[in-house]
Amino acid sequence: MSKHIKEDIELVRERILEMAKEAESNGNPLTWFEDLYSSSEGNEEMIPWSNGEPNHLLVEWLDSEPPQGKALVVGCGLGEDAAYLSELGWKVTAFDISPTAIKWASETYANLDIEWRVEDLLKLPMEWQRKWDLVVEVHILQAIPEDVRVLAAPILPDLLAPGGSLVSVGRVESSRLETPGPPWPLSRDFILSIGGNLDLTSISYPIEMVHGEEVHRFIGSWQRATSHHPDLP
Repeated sequence: MSKHIKEDIELVRERILEMAKEAESNGNPLTWFEDLYSSSEGNEEMIPWSNGEPNHLLVEWLDSEPPQGKALVVGCGLGEDAAYLSELGWKVTAFDISPTAIKWASETYANLDIEWRVEDLLKLPMEWQRKWDLVVEVHILQAIPEDVRVLAAPILPDLLAPGGSLVSVGRVESSRLETPGPPWPLSRDFILSIGGNLDLTSISYPIEMVHGEEVHRFIGSWQRATSHHPDLP
């Protein structure tokens, strides 16, 4: 990795860390997402987790999952994962807490039949519970401070309809050293807890090289059992 690229990455990280700290000090720990998107002024290079492509681990997982209903993309950002799901044939709803990100994504993928929504993960519509055949969370839990994350994660399983699947992708904690974040890599115990009472169907922990750095990742999937009686949970 060239010195110039490494310096650019560090500048973006410092910028995000400053925004996250300010948002948390103001009592609104998630507002930094909007701060980042709006201050980027349409420059995708300023969004470090966006490269114009769907997440490759999600793409690999979807290879064995034929489209079969309604999909919800949590914290969709600039919409790459939502667009990929739509192109596969899923009926997609995608939301983000950032109005700027939603406007940006909806304009980028105006040719696709996707419902774009501005929503807060902690305050989702009640009618979304038990509604979705697929819920996708990529790099969102790792971008949320721990005190908010422990409230956000349990919301995800309740979004699934019977037979539905939850997929989560992120970074794994690889050392005991505290990271300033975001992102805050997740412990394996926390990762396994994301599905709550759902059935764990797959989990893997690939290690990748990114800009010369070793990055420990995970992708996990869980499924809600199919209920044969309308009164059963």
